[in-house]
Amino acid sequence: VDRLARDGYRVSPASNRIGLRTEGPAVARARGGELLSEGMVLGAVQIPPDGQPVVFLADHPTTGGYPVIGVVPATDLAAAAQARPGTPVRFVLLRGH
Repeated sequence: VDRLARDGYRVSPASNRIGLRTEGPAVARARGGELLSEGMVLGAVQIPPDGQPVVFLADHPTTGGYPVIGVVPATDLAAAAQARPGTPVRFVLLRGH
């Protein structure tokens, strides 16, 4: 999680209404493969096998099987959804929310 907040990312051209995909340093996962499926929420930050964080947007799936390491606050989702490819993305850890 510290790497996510420390390193810089950019919006990937592969982003869509399902998720804001990022490009940048891969986030290491403790184990490979999928996990048991769990419910997903708008703004969930999921780490797929390639280690590139994905922020779930309006048309996100209802379940997912990759690690979720955080949730983007609702107040920041509109800006995330409108970000163009190449836009810098910075994740900030908010504690106690």
